[in-house]
Amino acid sequence: MPSSMLPQMGGVVLWLGGVVAATVAAKLWAKDKPEIPRKILHIGSGNVILLAWWMQIPAWVGIAASIAASAITLLSYRFPILPIIDSVGRKSLGTFFYAVSIGILIAVFWAVEMPYYTVIGVLVMTWGDGMAALVGQRWGRHSFTVWGMKKSWEGTLAMAIASYTVSSLTLLAVQGPTPATWGIAAAIALVATLLELVSILGIDNLTVPLGSGAIAFCLNHLWLGL
Repeated sequence: MPSSMLPQMGGVVLWLGGVVAATVAAKLWAKDKPEIPRKILHIGSGNVILLAWWMQIPAWVGIAASIAASAITLLSYRFPILPIIDSVGRKSLGTFFYAVSIGILIAVFWAVEMPYYTVIGVLVMTWGDGMAALVGQRWGRHSFTVWGMKKSWEGTLAMAIASYTVSSLTLLAVQGPTPATWGIAAAIALVATLLELVSILGIDNLTVPLGSGAIAFCLNHLWLGL
């Protein structure tokens, strides 16, 4: 690894270390609320994509990290490497799909020097899904069922608002306050929310980020040629 990359990698390692520490602390503090530490890990680790974008981390680093994280999460379903993964009483491959989706988005959009589409896809999953779960469990009073999965209107609304917010902020940083920024962000939020509603067995951690990144790229290309 070139010495010039050490500061960037140090920043990423420090951030992830802080996320792990916060997750462990939350797990000890909220023993009867396993979703809280899980979402701290989910949201905290996802936001590392902002550091990668800001520090211009090379694509190979992100892809390698994705492969390593995918392998570790798969092993964790068999061995108690990361017990936090199964601490909410349900079995799914969501964490594995989460790591895979980040690697795919980095491989696709870092290569064409459009990392902001990766950022959109990851942050929509990070904040959208995270807020949907937290709000739905805490304030969800109006429930409905999709393919046997219990959802709440409150959680669904939180997903849409969070997705719109992170999408619009990212696009705002790239192209300014244009009509395309607000319109495309709304389309991303709608698609992401629908994908989250119909995905089963944790596959939303794959469909939502990939779908969000793809729709952002396609609509921006058609609207602005970017």
